[in-house]
Amino acid sequence: MDRNTFTGLFLIFLILAGSTWYMQQEDQKLAREKIVQDSIIRSKAVKPVAKTPAAAAVTAKVAVDSAVLKGPFGAARTGTNNPVVLENEHLKVIIGSKGGRIESVELKEHKTYEQKPVVMFTADQSNFGLSFNAGGTAVNTSDLYFTPSTQNLVLSKADSGSVTMRLNYSPTQFVDYIYTLKGESYKVGLTIVTSGIQSVIQQGQPISLNWQATLTQKEKDLKTERTQYTAAYFKHVENDPDYIGLSEDETKDLGEDGKIEWISFKQHFFSSVLIAKNGFDKGSLSVKNSSQSGVLKSFAANMQLPANTGSYPLEFYFGPNKFNILNDQGNDLERQVNLGWGPLKWINRYAVLPLFNSLEKLGWGYGLIIFALTIILKLVLSPLTYKSYLSMAKMRVLKPEMDEIKAKVGEDNPTLLQQEYMKLYKKAGVNPLGGCIPMLLQMPIIMAFFFFFPNLFELRHESFLWMNDLSTYDSVISIPELPFIGNHISLMCLLMTVSTLIYTWYNNQISGATGQMKYIGYITPIIFFGVLNSYPAGLNYYYFLANMLTFAQQYIIKQFVDDDKIHSQIQENKKKPNADKKSKFQQRMEDYMRQKQAPAKELPAKPASKTPKKK
Repeated sequence: MDRNTFTGLFLIFLILAGSTWYMQQEDQKLAREKIVQDSIIRSKAVKPVAKTPAAAAVTAKVAVDSAVLKGPFGAARTGTNNPVVLENEHLKVIIGSKGGRIESVELKEHKTYEQKPVVMFTADQSNFGLSFNAGGTAVNTSDLYFTPSTQNLVLSKADSGSVTMRLNYSPTQFVDYIYTLKGESYKVGLTIVTSGIQSVIQQGQPISLNWQATLTQKEKDLKTERTQYTAAYFKHVENDPDYIGLSEDETKDLGEDGKIEWISFKQHFFSSVLIAKNGFDKGSLSVKNSSQSGVLKSFAANMQLPANTGSYPLEFYFGPNKFNILNDQGNDLERQVNLGWGPLKWINRYAVLPLFNSLEKLGWGYGLIIFALTIILKLVLSPLTYKSYLSMAKMRVLKPEMDEIKAKVGEDNPTLLQQEYMKLYKKAGVNPLGGCIPMLLQMPIIMAFFFFFPNLFELRHESFLWMNDLSTYDSVISIPELPFIGNHISLMCLLMTVSTLIYTWYNNQISGATGQMKYIGYITPIIFFGVLNSYPAGLNYYYFLANMLTFAQQYIIKQFVDDDKIHSQIQENKKKPNADKKSKFQQRMEDYMRQKQAPAKELPAKPASKTPKKK
């Protein structure tokens, strides 16, 4: 590498590092400013005066008397919130009588990174209700008190049960929330029945369903969970699922593409999904980021229910983002698991995931499963690895002849030099791209794992060797916050980077690479160390194993590849009668290079115009 090239690469690295550091400082500055402004607003807010129990009772009585005389659902405007617990082996659902809504959901089989219960949201972090106009008055059911049909209900595996929360308008007019749960389900059924209410709803006004929730941190890396995995997903009946709000605040009108099948408040490994069996007519969805510690994002959905039906069958899914579990729910919920784009998605879904599931049935630890998965994939790709090694060996054998051509032609005429190289390749029967093409064919699989492991729920809280959790980084050293690196050093990422540098050096020895490409091969792994340092240990473990197994493959292949035999074969190829015969592609390339090399020909001068002679 010449001095100018090295200087250019070094400056690019400095620019990338400096810009990342500057953006981090600006983000921190904005976050601090927002906290200050929020504190000022809170300090100016008027705080309600605390009431004694007697005073509170008087207030409640006055409210009851006033509400009974004025406005719809008057008797339901005050009361006591008596929660009902609906529980099976997976879920513990608390339904409050105020609003008749699900106030909180606990996933009983899972823990956060701090080993606390996984609670999807709590009463003060969520809201749910219907809003409509009745008798000229705006009604929001989340402010009204429902009457439960039963108390706590705990279900065994084979059982199912239901709880009805009723909001009375009159003895014959009411709103029912009918919650159903099966013993082995992650779904909570919700059928909303508006019996006789249509007659009091203002004509032409729709019934809107409002759902809000604030999601809190459940994984080790708050920043990654917030910015890379937490988003609002939605699906129209006729379209594929889509999402908003992954990297920034966002609001979307969902009424343009027909009925909406479901909406989801998704974080890294868990989702809260609301499914409308008859679809929502239209709606809007919004996501707002949070700078508060331990909080990811706030979600809000405003959906319009179909008119004049009286019954609205819905379902909630509260559970893990495990591909197989989501796939069993139907409605394309598994599409929330990001398996990559284009062909990468199909490789992961139809090749890697079935293979992983088959190995999982053996009952091994996940460290051994990843090891076995890597071996199988390396065996499948071994023909490509062999072809790549053989092509690089041929180029290495040809290098002395290429050096002679370079010395003869010189470096001042690169076009002519490439022409002579191509003639040599043709005579020797060597494809200069033969080592690159097999590597390119392997790239989709390598990139597919970049999406597979970070989204693999099975690795969550699974340990191997010193790695306590294969679904996140293994922080063995804590350091001050640095651009690209973060505030820690991942040992597995470090091992992966070192093995990649050794692998690059070894390949350069095989291929005889020189010039810029030789040094770029060393810079790339160092850049990727900064990228992958905060990625799951399981991903870096796979890349490390892949490097180690490639070393083993190349050592074995080397025993069957003899440079002397390759040289003899090349010399035999040169003697063949058709050695000088060019393919159409090669002929076109040589013609193109010849045209570039030839000096531009001057255009013939135009003949001087002759003036007619006067007679």
